[in-house]
Amino acid sequence: MKTKLGLMIATVLLSLSASSFGQAGTDMKDAAKDTGDATKTAAVKTGHATKKAAVKTGDATGTAAKDTGHATKVAAKDTGHGTKVAAKDTGHGVKKVTKAVGSGAKAGAQKTDDEMKK
Repeated sequence: MKTKLGLMIATVLLSLSASSFGQAGTDMKDAAKDTGDATKTAAVKTGHATKKAAVKTGDATGTAAKDTGHATKVAAKDTGHGTKVAAKDTGHGVKKVTKAVGSGAKAGAQKTDDEMKK
């Protein structure tokens, strides 16, 4: 009777340990599946965020290029106007100086002529 009881207890313990090892394997499979699912979800979310950031960067770059083009056009127009005004003013200055030099040269020539006649 003692032997039979010992065998029954040993049989029960062996079946419980086999069952617990089987459960540990299942738990490992479930943990691996959960990790895989979490990794896939993270990758999808990261991909979505990256795509969204790329679109926003593209939009911002387009806006910056448009604004830069407009500013360049305005600056070119202002520079052209300033150059035209400066050229006009320079022309007036050259005309005045030429007239003054011409008058001085004429007066000097007249004075030289008067001196030569004496």
